[in-house]
Amino acid sequence: MQAASLTPDDLDLIVVGTTTPDLLLPSTAALVQYKLGATRRFIPAFDVNAACTGFMYCLSIADQMLASGPYRRALVIGAETFSRIVDWTDRATCVLFGDGAGAVILEKCSPDAPSRILSTHIHADGTHHDLLKSSGGASTGLVAGAGNGPSGVGAALMKGNEVYKHAVTVLGRIVDETLQANGLDRSHVDWLVPHQANIRIIQSTAKKLHMDMSQVVVTVHKHGNTSAASVPLALDVAVRDGRIQAGQLVLLEAFGGGFTWGSALVRW
Repeated sequence: MQAASLTPDDLDLIVVGTTTPDLLLPSTAALVQYKLGATRRFIPAFDVNAACTGFMYCLSIADQMLASGPYRRALVIGAETFSRIVDWTDRATCVLFGDGAGAVILEKCSPDAPSRILSTHIHADGTHHDLLKSSGGASTGLVAGAGNGPSGVGAALMKGNEVYKHAVTVLGRIVDETLQANGLDRSHVDWLVPHQANIRIIQSTAKKLHMDMSQVVVTVHKHGNTSAASVPLALDVAVRDGRIQAGQLVLLEAFGGGFTWGSALVRW
């Protein structure tokens, strides 16, 4: 809000993407609303759980709510404390994940505004739900012997090789879908801001775009995989250090458990 020169009273909507909420209820978004003091007008606030694609889902939902409803400004957050749900005895997963949060503010604008979201694209395929999941939950209880973390909702379980194969395939597909939807080709994209899960996945997506890695924002070596927080974290880094400039075309994309995946093409 400081970067946007806004106050909590300027907000009309709060959407939080998270797999690791503080509580099962109320929503993390409601807690954010309370802590910000944005309670004067009783604006809607809710969470979205789409695993690592959570921020992309929130961005798409908020964008469409601004376009079709009475809302003018939306606070969109991706936030995780994944260290609470990893199995610290499983070195195949616990070394990968980190904690973090990032956010953007969207403002309603005209379709021809110089800075705008051109399109968003979100998908899911529950067929592969068992390849990246938690070992338990509020309704199912905990699974014995699954390395349940201190959160009490089970630990994150992942079959890494299978997840990698699916991620590379669907992210390549959504890159094509996003560009085709906007009548653009790969050469028009100035920056790729990917989900920071794995450097090999990031490199594969960049190769699909025929982009040099110098055009890709990479923060996984600093933050690890922060799930729904990774895209806004990486975006913030590139905006603050001056790499992303006004007028440039930025492609955001993510892939997560579910499976879920999504993208957004943004004219900054």
